[in-house]
Amino acid sequence: MKQLSDFDIANMVGDNFIPDDIATKKSVRNDLHLSKRIPKPDAPAPEHITIDFHNHTEEEAWQMLAQVAASDTRSATVITGASGILKTKFQQWATESVLSPRILSFRPLNNGSFEVKFHKK
Repeated sequence: MKQLSDFDIANMVGDNFIPDDIATKKSVRNDLHLSKRIPKPDAPAPEHITIDFHNHTEEEAWQMLAQVAASDTRSATVITGASGILKTKFQQWATESVLSPRILSFRPLNNGSFEVKFHKK
C-alpha cells in the first residue's frame, strides 16, 4: 500500500488542506486524550508548610504528616492544639513511628504547635 504524501492528500481534498493546521493538531490531541495520558510535572514542594490538625481525626492527621514527610518540604509548623490526643500522638509519631527517620528535629513553638525540620530525601 502506498504512503500518501501531503501533496497527494492536497490533490484529493482540494485547496482546504493545510498539513500544519493548529486546529487539526488540537483536535487530534483532544481525541487521543493526550493531556490525560501525559501527566504534567508536579509542582516543586514548598520549603515550609503549615499543617493544622484541628478538626481532623487521628488517621487524617497521620496522613497529612506522612504526606509532608514524604515530600521535599524542608520544614513545617504543625498545629496540634494545646490539649487532646493529637498533641501527644504527634510527639509519639515524631520519635517512635516509621516517620521518625524522616524528621530531623522538632521543638515546641507554644503550647499547641511545633516547628518540625525534615531530612532531605
